[in-house]
Amino acid sequence: MTHIRKAVFPVAGMGTRFLPATKSIPKEMLTLVDRPLIQYAVDEAREAGIEEFIFVSAAGKGALEDYFDTAALLEHRLREKGKTAALDALARSHMPEGALTILRQAQPLGLGHAVRQARHLIGNESFAVLLPDDVIMGAPGALKQMVQAHARVGGHMVATLEVPRADTASYGVLDVAQQQGRIAHARGMVEKPAPEAAPSTQAVVGRYILESAIFDRLAALTPGAGGELQLTDAINADVDAIGVTGYRFAGERFDCGSVQGYVQATAAYAMARSDLGGPFADFVNQRAGAQQLAA
Repeated sequence: MTHIRKAVFPVAGMGTRFLPATKSIPKEMLTLVDRPLIQYAVDEAREAGIEEFIFVSAAGKGALEDYFDTAALLEHRLREKGKTAALDALARSHMPEGALTILRQAQPLGLGHAVRQARHLIGNESFAVLLPDDVIMGAPGALKQMVQAHARVGGHMVATLEVPRADTASYGVLDVAQQQGRIAHARGMVEKPAPEAAPSTQAVVGRYILESAIFDRLAALTPGAGGELQLTDAINADVDAIGVTGYRFAGERFDCGSVQGYVQATAAYAMARSDLGGPFADFVNQRAGAQQLAA
């Protein structure tokens, strides 16, 4: 049994980069092939042993709650028609009773503020945070890799990937004190440093394992970058008392908070499917060849 049983999913964002689609559809419900973004995050958490799922949501996100509810009439009709494959596909969206809790973030005051909402549900346990915008393709999933590593080192742990130095200004970046395989013991993190000032090229992406002590830090936070309560600031405040590590996961990360990353992820997941990959690759190659000829 895993020592990490609970996970927080901040899902209150407006998704303005995907307008007009997100005018009526939560961005977490945009689909990669035939599953919404939120399903990929939940599946990764389940694989890692998560049993309790906490969504920090906002007004207008009712579709997320509906998605994980039972669709009794639909399932009845599918059974009547013997559509077992469709019923099996629906099973991914089922949550055991009591496993899902929806919290409302009344104001968009940052990731630190969103995580802080879950304090009374987490209690004194270590817990995970998953940002559904960051879709990570890999087996085992990134969070399972982190849970296994966290069982050895403890403290606060963040997922990292190597990025070109020119891109550090788009990420939180780890200040590495010592590297041991995939684990980097850190002095802290620097939020969006200029390339010439970045302490490393290990960028932090949307997976965290945090000790419950983080809630005391979050409670004492004052607004940081962008006038928001930054989770990075709270983690940095615990470097000496708790310890902070970065875990360089094995897998490929797609930034599905951007249109470009979302399109790339859609292509990658389609090509990875045994029933879609071959025809889709042929289509892409034909289109690319046609464009080259036209140019």
